[in-house]
Amino acid sequence: MMAVSFSHSPVPISPSSVSSRPIPLCPSTFKVSACSFPVFVGNIYSVEGSHVVLCGGAANICRRFHGLKLRILRSLNLLQHNRECRPVKDFGIIKNQDKDHLSNHLETTSTHAGHVSGEGLKINASSVSAASSLKSAPSLAQGHSLNFPIDDGRATSLSVAVIGATGELARGKIFPALFALYYNGFLPEDLAIFGYSRKNLTDEDLRSIIASNLSCRIDDHQNCGDKMDAFLSRTYYLDGGFDNREGMSKLNARMEQIEGGHEANRIFYLSVPQEALLDVASSVADNAQTYRGWNRIIIEKPFGFNAQSSQQITKNLLFKFEEKQLYRIDHLLGRNLIENLTVLRFSNLVFEPLWSRTYIRNVQVLLSEDLSVQTGRYFDGYGIIRDIVHSHIFQTIALLAMEPPISLDGEDIRNEKVKVLRSIRILDPSDVILGQYKAISGDKVDVNLNSLTPTFFAAAFFIDNARWDGVPFLIKTGRGLMKHRLEIRIQFHHVPGNLYRERIGHNIDLATNELILCDAPDEAILVKINNKIPGLGLQLDASELNLLYKDKYNVEVPDSYEHLLLDVIDGDNHLFMRSDELSAAWNILTPILHEIDNKNITPELYEVGGRGPVGAYYLWAKHGVRWADDS
Repeated sequence: MMAVSFSHSPVPISPSSVSSRPIPLCPSTFKVSACSFPVFVGNIYSVEGSHVVLCGGAANICRRFHGLKLRILRSLNLLQHNRECRPVKDFGIIKNQDKDHLSNHLETTSTHAGHVSGEGLKINASSVSAASSLKSAPSLAQGHSLNFPIDDGRATSLSVAVIGATGELARGKIFPALFALYYNGFLPEDLAIFGYSRKNLTDEDLRSIIASNLSCRIDDHQNCGDKMDAFLSRTYYLDGGFDNREGMSKLNARMEQIEGGHEANRIFYLSVPQEALLDVASSVADNAQTYRGWNRIIIEKPFGFNAQSSQQITKNLLFKFEEKQLYRIDHLLGRNLIENLTVLRFSNLVFEPLWSRTYIRNVQVLLSEDLSVQTGRYFDGYGIIRDIVHSHIFQTIALLAMEPPISLDGEDIRNEKVKVLRSIRILDPSDVILGQYKAISGDKVDVNLNSLTPTFFAAAFFIDNARWDGVPFLIKTGRGLMKHRLEIRIQFHHVPGNLYRERIGHNIDLATNELILCDAPDEAILVKINNKIPGLGLQLDASELNLLYKDKYNVEVPDSYEHLLLDVIDGDNHLFMRSDELSAAWNILTPILHEIDNKNITPELYEVGGRGPVGAYYLWAKHGVRWADDS
């Protein structure tokens, strides 16, 4: 049994009196459906005990309450059976964003059925499971600002807004990754995707742009055409203009229209230049977040130009969002190699006991790119240190060197990563080699690079803790090198008192055991061991136990953006930098950046398509490490 009270006078309602057909609320075009209550949905503002308090006046609550009791009970009972109307965990206080408009119409209204005072209409819901059925309401100001037609049949449970939808990153990576996830069943069928930019386009224009970059590469193209049509039909465009606050209010209204007033989660991918980030992020926070689900914000690198600018960006973001909402994305961390680091180490007994200074001689992280790999528009001003080293290299070292986390929860892993970053010794300038490729006529290189912008970085890092004390972590990353290559080499100590030293020969380094994790050009796991060559006599050879993924696994390798976007949807943040990780990384690099700014370190020129600066070889030799021949 449920009671509706006017001025605290209860009126009993019988559940059996519910009618199955829509009943007009008042002489208007409004009708009540299972998931829509036009008069009161925007007026819920608080909860008092077991009473839901509804505010309203002459403009919002009709003078005639015929059938009101029946419609309330019908809405509460049927909401929990509707697929799109999922319950919320608890009631919250919903801010009234149209106080001025509402205050003009709050007045006492008398009818034959009861009396509504300025305090509002109270519904006694103590006997009904309303707490598991009612949802937070949209803002009045935003909900009524635009008159979009609502199609309840297309309501969504997940909305993804791509801010900067017409940019190269969005067209080439973000939208194709979303389609691949949708096609493979990792996104809900009722997904809604919103493109936002300053260009004057229509929904169909955006769909045409996206379609030209989509491909059906999964499951032998089965049902690809239908899936692509369904995906594109759920894609919408909004011209935000040059005022982001007004634009985000319009985006919010459009999203609420597509969501149909139901509970839905939102992801905002901020694919915007660094100079526009804070304005866009602030506008999203103030005008486009939902109250009916979670909101997550994806931010592209670089994460600031230096420690000071990064700290200011972080401060502004945390003023508007919670840390758990922020996902700082680096597509290189979405590679399978990175995810495999913790799997290999913590799920194989053969590796974990060896994972320390006792057995490991050095660790090498190598990332070289040829000119076929495109850089972002910001590369000239930021260079390879801010673009690659600050995020990808340090995150790789942290995942490789961290202590075992207490669980696979993202925050537990991040807690261990930041400990590693804080333990990295401040770089000695003598352990750093910078380079810049030569701009030769006819080569497809960026001849506009600033004279101090490094395109090559090599360094020796040391982690000052009990596990890694004295072990050099040697880093080499650069553009315009001989080939595209991404690998991690873990070299072990020589065998003490090796009985086969004479058989190995004078170059004992060639007989060093290694664990090699490759991602490019081919994904593989290699273990380098010494074995006897078949035949008479005793001759030793260094061989590789080779797990080549393309031979072992006949599966499609997803793009790194697919991996990371799915992590955002799942709330898995272990591959995304937290604010304290960001700060710790800048603390390591700041002294070297100052040396570069003061011209105390100058880049060494190297030829495009070569092996990089010669100084890197001397750096490796300084720490007793032999550089791989094919670097």
